[in-house]
Amino acid sequence: MTTIAGRYALDPVHIGKGGMGEVWGATDTRLRRRVAVKFVRFGDEPELVRRFVRESQLTARMGHPGVPVLHDADKVAGGPFDGRLYLVMELVDGVNVDDLVAEHDPLPVGWAAAIAAQVCAVLSYAHAKSFIHRDLKPSNLMVDKDGAVKVLDFGLAVALDADERSRLTSTDQLLGTLAYMAPEQFRGQYSPASDLYALGCVLYQMLSGRSPFQGPDHVSLMHAHIYEKPEPLGRLRPDVPADLEALVQRLLAKAPESRPASADEVFDALHPHTAGLRELPGAVRAGRSALRMYADIAGRPLAAYDAPVASPPPEAPPPPSDSFSLGDVARARRRAERLMRESRFDEAVRTLSRTSARAESVLGDAHPEAVALRMDLADVLFKAGDYPASASAYHALAQDAAGRDGQDSETVLGLRLKEANSRALAGEIDRALAQIKDLIGDEARLFGKDDDRVLELRRQQGLLLHGAGRTTAAVTVLEDLASDLERLHGPDHRMLAAVRDVLVRLGGG
Repeated sequence: MTTIAGRYALDPVHIGKGGMGEVWGATDTRLRRRVAVKFVRFGDEPELVRRFVRESQLTARMGHPGVPVLHDADKVAGGPFDGRLYLVMELVDGVNVDDLVAEHDPLPVGWAAAIAAQVCAVLSYAHAKSFIHRDLKPSNLMVDKDGAVKVLDFGLAVALDADERSRLTSTDQLLGTLAYMAPEQFRGQYSPASDLYALGCVLYQMLSGRSPFQGPDHVSLMHAHIYEKPEPLGRLRPDVPADLEALVQRLLAKAPESRPASADEVFDALHPHTAGLRELPGAVRAGRSALRMYADIAGRPLAAYDAPVASPPPEAPPPPSDSFSLGDVARARRRAERLMRESRFDEAVRTLSRTSARAESVLGDAHPEAVALRMDLADVLFKAGDYPASASAYHALAQDAAGRDGQDSETVLGLRLKEANSRALAGEIDRALAQIKDLIGDEARLFGKDDDRVLELRRQQGLLLHGAGRTTAAVTVLEDLASDLERLHGPDHRMLAAVRDVLVRLGGG
C-alpha cells in the first residue's frame, strides 16, 4: 500500500485517468475518512504548475454543496509518486452522467432536467463569484445515491475578477473538451454563456443518448460547433416536451447573446420538468434519506424578513366596481406575460387570480375576457409546475365550456387533454391514462378513428404508459399505432419513424 504525506493511503487501483493525471480513492489515516487524491501528470512546466495552483485555490473557494470539498494540496516527497503535485478532495460516492446515459440510453426526461437544474444551481453560485467552469461535460458530473449532483474539476476555471486576469493558456492553446466547447471558445473567448452552451450539449446528450455535434476528427467537430445545427431532439425522442427542446436549442445558439441570460433563467425553465422523479436502478434509490430530509426543509421558500417598524397605514379600499374596465384586463394580462418571461410565476399567478376574480364579479363568469383570464391562469400554473392546480383549473374550464358550447366542442377537447397532461405530471398516472383513453374514444367518434388527432392521442397514450414503466402495454399500443400509420401514410411517415424508434428502445417492433 502506498501512502503519501504520511497520511493518505492509496487504494490498490486508481478510479479514473485523464490527460493530465489520475484520481485515486484513498483513506485519510489521520482523520479516518475516505478521500479522493488527484495527481497531476507534468514535470516542472511553469504554466501547468500555475494551473495546478489555480485549481487548488479556486476549488477551495467554491463553498457550494454541489462542488466537492478540497481538503489538501501539495507535492509528493518520496515514493513512486515523488515530485508529483496532488489534490486531496471529498470522495463522491456516485455515478457519472456519462455512465448513466450509457446505462439508460437515454435518461428519463425528468432526470435529465433534474441533473441539469442542479448544475445550474452550481453555475449560478460560480458565475456570481465571476468563475466560469469551461469544461462542463458528462464525466465531470457525478450523481449520488440520493440524486444529488456534484460538479467536478474546476481546474479549467478562470476567475474574471479585475485583479486575476492572467490567462493560463498561450495564444493558440485551447482548454476544455472539444465535444462540449462553445463556438467562441475556439477563438479564445469565454463567458458564463460558454458554460450554458456546454450544459446544452450535456442536456442534449442526456435526452437523446448522443452528442449534438459529431465528426470523424477534431476539425470536423470544430466546424460542426461553429456552423452546423444539431438534429432536432423531437426526431430522436418524441416524448421530449416542446418547451424543453426549445430550451436546448437556445442553449446551443451559436452567438452567446442568443442563449439564456443566466443559469437562473435556465434553472427556472427546467424546474417544471423535475416533478415525479422515479428511482434510477443502480444509481439513485427511492425512499427517505437524511439528505432528502435536510433538503426538504432547506429548500422551502422563506417569507421576506420585515424589520420592526411603525404600523403601516391601512390599505386603500379597492376601487369601486364601476371603475373596472377591459383595459384593466389587458394590462393584467400584459403584466402577467412579462412576469412569466422573467420566471416570476408566483407573481403572475397572483396578478391573474386577482384580476380574474374582479372580472367575473363585474363582467360575469361567461364573459370572453373573464374566460380568457382563467385560461391564462391555468396555463401559468402549468408552466410554474403546479400541476395539481393547473389540472383543477383546466377541469373547471372544460366543464364551463361544455355548458356553453357542448361536450364535443374543440375547446372542451383541448382542455380535457391539458387536464390529462397535468394529471400525468402530477403523478396521477391512472387518472391521466383514463382521461386519454376517453379522449381517444370521443375523438374517434367525432372525427373517425384514422384522424390525425386520434393517432396523436394514441402516440401520447403509448408514451405515457412507457413513462409509467408499463412497458408491455406501451409496446402493444405503439405497435398497433405503427401498423395503422403504415397502412394510412406509408412506410416513410414521420410519426411512424418516431414510433418505431421508441419501440426499438422498448425492445418491441
